[in-house]
Amino acid sequence: MHTSPLRRAGLTALTLGAVVTLAACSSGASAGSASDNAGDSSPAEAGARLAVSYDGGILVLDGETLETVADLEAEQFTRLNPAGDGRHVMVTMSEGFQVLDTAAGTTGDAELTDLVFEADAPGHVVRHGGKTILYADGTSDTTIFETADLAGLAGSDELPETETVEGVEAHHGVSVVLEDGTFLTTVGNADGRNGIAVRDASGAVIAESDQCPGVHGEGTAENEVVVFGCENGALIYSDGEIVKVDSPDQPYGRIGNAYVSETSPIIVGDYKNDPDAEGYLLDAVTLIDTAAQTLEVVELPEGVEYTFRDVARGPADLAYILATDGSIHVLDPATGEITDSFPVIEAWEGPAEWQDAHPAIVISGEIAYVTEPAANRVHAVDLSTGDVIATGDLEATPNEIAVAAG
Repeated sequence: MHTSPLRRAGLTALTLGAVVTLAACSSGASAGSASDNAGDSSPAEAGARLAVSYDGGILVLDGETLETVADLEAEQFTRLNPAGDGRHVMVTMSEGFQVLDTAAGTTGDAELTDLVFEADAPGHVVRHGGKTILYADGTSDTTIFETADLAGLAGSDELPETETVEGVEAHHGVSVVLEDGTFLTTVGNADGRNGIAVRDASGAVIAESDQCPGVHGEGTAENEVVVFGCENGALIYSDGEIVKVDSPDQPYGRIGNAYVSETSPIIVGDYKNDPDAEGYLLDAVTLIDTAAQTLEVVELPEGVEYTFRDVARGPADLAYILATDGSIHVLDPATGEITDSFPVIEAWEGPAEWQDAHPAIVISGEIAYVTEPAANRVHAVDLSTGDVIATGDLEATPNEIAVAAG
């Protein structure tokens, strides 16, 4: 493997090793990844707004009342990822990552701006250490910019300064940048993916592993320990070393998404042990202790199933699973036990295709936002009590959801 060169994008290349002072945000997997705003203020205090995609558009909702404040035209199917600044959302469009200004925290109007971070087949968005990292599956290029620079986008026709790390071979992947400039990226090609490479701030490869078939989904835990899911376990990166932990089921025990809190050493992952299983519903989770370097599979109670959109981390670093029985089940990652359950929506069935609209959960502070596509509704749930405190009726069927905390 060779170290790919850096090229300029935007105005001036940023130094990969620059130390930033913005508070770290939880990393995400594909849309779905962790609660990116766990610990933030409540919607009433912060002026949160929700972005909700539907077939051909995006609704922006008031985070407290769940009333629609904007209905914006978009492509038929879009993916939504918080940009990390509490206001903007990255929308995956055909030309790249288009910037949605939700105007969270202000009294302004929401707008799907004309600003686009160009990308061939835009994929994962990661937020960590004050940086936002965009990955293009069509080239495996990684675009990096300071998250704080998004604050100046209002009314601007120019993107923030960016740095691009060129990919080696195109594949569906993801990259992470640590606070000291360490750059982690997946390795693969059109035929598959098999591991990760780690480079220091100068671009030199300092660690690599090809022991992660089907690598997918990443998460950054406490002390900047990074985990990548594999079809037979996971890779744990810390302090220049990569450790492989195996799933109990071999040769196939897949982890495809990681749900993290950067104040917890334990990553919650999804889990699938039957490569021939039909549908997208799962009935077990993984608990990866990044300090002990262990992996445990926890079977969920009978009838409790979920998809990649239905797990989020929230208050006290707990995991919240929106299951097919319509309830949010509270999982303590330290024990693997379900400690509480809150009924929220009607029972539902899994999607025929992963892109199909089905219930999803995101969390901001003490509030969980839950979509109910069968009823064209979104609900706000107070996680301290389990009460549904607001319901928004929509004029369209909700698909993906992202919260901007304001």
